[in-house]
Amino acid sequence: MSVTDREAGPLAQSEASRTPSETPGRSLVPYGQGRIRGLDAAELGAHGAAMDRLVALGLPVVPGITVPADASASLCEPDTARSAVELVEQLSGRRIGDPTRPLLLRLSASAPTEIAGLPPDLACLGVTPGNAGDLCAVIGRAEALHEVWTATVRMIAEYALDVPGAVLDDALLDTPEPRARVEALLSLVAQHGSEPFPDDPAEQLALAARALLCRWDSPRAKRSRRAQRLPADLAVALHVQALRIGPADHSGHGTAVSRHPETGRLSPQGSFFRGVRRSAPPPHTGEPLERLAGGSALLEHSLLTLERHLHAPVSVDFEVRDDEISLLAASAQLRPPLRASVCLAADLARDGALGREEAVRRITPAQVQELLHPQLRLTGGEELLVRGLPASPGAATGAVALSSERALELAADGTRVVLVAAETNPADVPGMLASVAVLTGSGGIASHAAVVARGAGKPAVCGAEGLRVDRAAGTVRIRDRVLREGDPVSLDGRTGAVYAGTLSVSVAGPPPELSTLLEWADGMRRLGVRVNADTAAEVSTAVALGAEGVGLCRTEHQFLGERLPLIRRVILAADPTARDEALLALEHAQHEDFRALLSAVGNRPVTVRLLDAPLHEFLPAPGQARDAAEEQRAAALREANPMLGLRGVRLALLHERLYPAQAEALFTAWADVAATGVRPELEVMIPLVSLPEELAAAAAYVRGAADAVAARTGVEVPYRLGTMIETPRAALLAGELAEHAEFFSFGTNDLTQLTYGFSRDDVERQVLANYQERGFLTASPFARLDPHGVGALIDLAAQRARSVRPAIKLGVCGEHGGDAESIAFCDDLGLDYVSCSAHRVPVARMAAAHSALRERRDESGSTR
Repeated sequence: MSVTDREAGPLAQSEASRTPSETPGRSLVPYGQGRIRGLDAAELGAHGAAMDRLVALGLPVVPGITVPADASASLCEPDTARSAVELVEQLSGRRIGDPTRPLLLRLSASAPTEIAGLPPDLACLGVTPGNAGDLCAVIGRAEALHEVWTATVRMIAEYALDVPGAVLDDALLDTPEPRARVEALLSLVAQHGSEPFPDDPAEQLALAARALLCRWDSPRAKRSRRAQRLPADLAVALHVQALRIGPADHSGHGTAVSRHPETGRLSPQGSFFRGVRRSAPPPHTGEPLERLAGGSALLEHSLLTLERHLHAPVSVDFEVRDDEISLLAASAQLRPPLRASVCLAADLARDGALGREEAVRRITPAQVQELLHPQLRLTGGEELLVRGLPASPGAATGAVALSSERALELAADGTRVVLVAAETNPADVPGMLASVAVLTGSGGIASHAAVVARGAGKPAVCGAEGLRVDRAAGTVRIRDRVLREGDPVSLDGRTGAVYAGTLSVSVAGPPPELSTLLEWADGMRRLGVRVNADTAAEVSTAVALGAEGVGLCRTEHQFLGERLPLIRRVILAADPTARDEALLALEHAQHEDFRALLSAVGNRPVTVRLLDAPLHEFLPAPGQARDAAEEQRAAALREANPMLGLRGVRLALLHERLYPAQAEALFTAWADVAATGVRPELEVMIPLVSLPEELAAAAAYVRGAADAVAARTGVEVPYRLGTMIETPRAALLAGELAEHAEFFSFGTNDLTQLTYGFSRDDVERQVLANYQERGFLTASPFARLDPHGVGALIDLAAQRARSVRPAIKLGVCGEHGGDAESIAFCDDLGLDYVSCSAHRVPVARMAAAHSALRERRDESGSTR
């Protein structure tokens, strides 16, 4: 039994012997006794129910009582009010008017749930002109007492004693000094009120109750309730609290939250105010909690206890009297900082207060992504330049650079730059990697700029409508705004917003507890998580983020930037001799890249996709060829629709030494790495297949390369041969393709493009935005896998492939592999893994765990 229960015991027993009509105090419920009497929030109000819980938890609370909602009007009666005063005096061990241990009262109201528009608290009930001086002497801060006293008298005067509000406000405007304000209000009440302001504390409490209920019943308050879809006649409970007065050096009030917003660790944060509690303390008058006179350890204990009970970061209001802390209110934080939620989930699970599965469920994939990337700190006064497509998450601020070359120059001088372009191509990659962010006027979330930015972990906004770059003038026009190269901009790759100027950016960096939760998540998921990575550096980053291997190495990305001339020489060779020389140089370069990549992969699986890029990405722009003959050959190769032209396996069948050269470089690199004791699980993938004959021919190239390497080195490289399913025909003929392939990887970016007939570079900004506004689509099919069309093809392909080769390995390597809903769909189909860009790997790990946990809950029929 709590102290409150014990002190209230004799009174409760004496009340039990009386009839309700004889007992004004029968409707008075001490904090902590509501549950015992069978009352809940409907009768006790949200505050009364909360205080009941605090008492039940053994936490120190301010002594007080609740008048239940159905009896709140009884507090307006002098007899009930007098019983309330006596009961609070008994509970607090103090008496109103005692000069040594003074006591005042506070009256407040609460509804069954937390709502807006409740009347303000009325405090300092019990102060009179006769005892005010003694109280000020005890507190040591007369101004604070008179300010609170003024607010209480003002409200009682208008709502309970019929003094016109305008008369009261005029008097307050004319009287700035706090003590004089009280005197002026008391004088006005004596002149204009229905009765003088009483000195008796019980009479003051009765009038205060009448004022609160009158304010609650006002037309304005009823309109507020209707706006919140609440009954206009909703009843409120009233609460009478002890306001124990003490010296300012040892007394005061404050607020605190349980967790540090930046670290997420248990560490009370808040402010402490000396003197009498005010509804809205003057700004910048609070002191750090470290200055609490005693009580700080008890405050931390209280917050920890509440967290374990509410399973959430908490906030409290508290008072300190004579160096002892008491809670005034406590609740779960409505919008706790994300780091606090993550740390608490891990702490609760480690302490056994929460199961690990529930801890993992509490953190969503979207929250994981938010923690991994910096965010803009917005104040509301920013100048929004444009809103494009959120192509790569994160936020950055930097100077505008209008070319890859200029980005490299500025970055070399230490300037943070944002590369702004109409669109990007492989030649721009060095500048993209040197920039802190990328902004393009065209392209979608599956465009070149988006894919490269996500792979590099840089924020990007694509398809910014109205963006026009004029490199000659050194300007970029965004609608009616013109920026010059070097002007600062800030962008948010999560929302697609681009702002003028330099904005504050939060530093990314999840707490270590996120790694703990992700490790637990790994033990709960069925679906594997790999990375789309093309370099050793990207693989190392992804492995550190929890990738289990490489699901897609795009070998064409190894020819970006400085390596671009190598592949151009192969494609634009004037004769077979020149082509063979170019292929030899390509093979040597790829051997180096593959050896570094495989070393970084270690003993994990790695899927290497042979060359698959639209031809236009490798051809020089008009006028940029080395000579007229090369310009002529490039012009002959340019296509009207390169995404559906000479790319993937089609290019390899036209240039028959291309895939063998790549495969020999790969197998030789594997032999070199294996000699060091590292044996990656190698998977070689043929892209853009539509005909089984294409796959069979390309597979022969790869096998021939393996044989050649074995003959030269004596090493027979173990590998799987597979194909990328990225055309609808390949999905439909999956059974026939499975006769030649040991694994499938669904390239959902191209499969979406070809299934819908949407250009992934052009359609998002105009068509898809319009379709989403009209409700045709709920999300871009390039961001979230379409389960009805593209997903149906994947399902069909999986079934047909397994019917021919039951053990075939199936994965997804499009960017859908990092989207939570798409991952759940892949899990439901029983695919083996998803693969995504490095910085989405933790998101995919959490999403796969959530999918598995949801399936377990569905199977068990649990509704928890």
